[in-house]
Amino acid sequence: MRTLRAGAATLVAATSFAVGTAAHAEEAKPADNPAPFAWGDFTWMNGQSRQKTFPLEFSKYLTLSLYLDAYYAYSFNHPQDDTLTATASVGRHNEFQINLASVGLEWNYKNVIGRMSVQWGNMLNLVQDLDGSTARGRSLTSQNMRYIREATLGYHFDVHSGLNLEAGMFMSYIGLESYLLAENWNYTRSLICEATPFYFQGIRAQYFPTPKIKIEPWLMNGWQSYGKWNVAPSTGLAFRWNPEEYIGVMANFYVGTDTKGVDDRVRFHHDDSVLLRYYNAPESRGISKLAVSINNHVGFEGGGVGLPGPADAYVLGTSIAHRVSFLKDRFAFTLRGEYMTNPSRYLASYAPPDLAARPGNDLRVYGGTATLEFMPIDFLGVRLEVVHRRSSIPYFAGPRGTTSESGFQDDTAKGFRVDSVPYQTLGLVSANFRL
Repeated sequence: MRTLRAGAATLVAATSFAVGTAAHAEEAKPADNPAPFAWGDFTWMNGQSRQKTFPLEFSKYLTLSLYLDAYYAYSFNHPQDDTLTATASVGRHNEFQINLASVGLEWNYKNVIGRMSVQWGNMLNLVQDLDGSTARGRSLTSQNMRYIREATLGYHFDVHSGLNLEAGMFMSYIGLESYLLAENWNYTRSLICEATPFYFQGIRAQYFPTPKIKIEPWLMNGWQSYGKWNVAPSTGLAFRWNPEEYIGVMANFYVGTDTKGVDDRVRFHHDDSVLLRYYNAPESRGISKLAVSINNHVGFEGGGVGLPGPADAYVLGTSIAHRVSFLKDRFAFTLRGEYMTNPSRYLASYAPPDLAARPGNDLRVYGGTATLEFMPIDFLGVRLEVVHRRSSIPYFAGPRGTTSESGFQDDTAKGFRVDSVPYQTLGLVSANFRL
């Protein structure tokens, strides 16, 4: 949940998969003290906006944004109910879907900063509707919150290279890849990024000691939750360093109590990323860019009577992608390899309905993705993609589907068993527009 927007004089938090950014208030900085990360072009990075210009910037105080993402995906498992599992990027098979549509406003006036974005689309069923924290008590429902992608209000202080204090609903800082699929090198997110949060409710501070470093402490309700599972709030820390335009280093940390009704069970999570652009010739009609992206995760849970400790309740994952751009950056080809293990399955999101009841203490998933993208302009991308994944246990929707004998929710026939298999191959085509 996770990106930045870098204009000629601005840098603004734009998505979930968030590495975090400075705000519009930085545009008053003199040329010899540029806004954080506005001194370079970071649109090449995985999980970042591709925009270099912002035509809907009505003034230095107000900017409008538009986003549209549509796809057609085909699973070679042919699930009869057209439902896909083990992915939060695409939810349906053999259908044309509007995945996400969003409209947003961003403002800065007299150092008061903020963003408000609303959203609709198929992805909301995969992400926002799964928030179980709203079942604790009353006066909170995911139905009322799901249409808000981001809503923040804060204040900018002219301290060193900048200090922002903000409260509201944010895109998550954990993980490298963005909630907005247009910003990622591959259309489908990696396995490990889809197992981590896409949004948080809480407060954060963004401190920029220099234009190349961001230090960002967080205090929030919990792990992708509108409410709290227990009593204590969650805490986090995000760090970003771009020593040069061609390299980026990120590290994120999270600590919280996110097990339903168990106050003394603690979750820890850490991810770190390195991005390197090792060749850059943007005007070349041959190869114009070569870049690599590495994102690693480690986490565990501990505490609680009778619950597994960190030796079993842990997660490890990695995603490594290599991107080749050519024809003046208008085409790009990306190969990604990935692996995730989560033996106790506490982060096994978007799984088939019978996974929790299935015996055993094992989950290992690995896969490969190939993506060809055409970008006639910075605001539009069309992608062809093939994804193949295999798991140690049945984790993907099989031919008979995961809903009912007929594939419809209103089928009350008894005796249906969820059909899940340990492999899945997806072919898909997508179009993304962002302005």
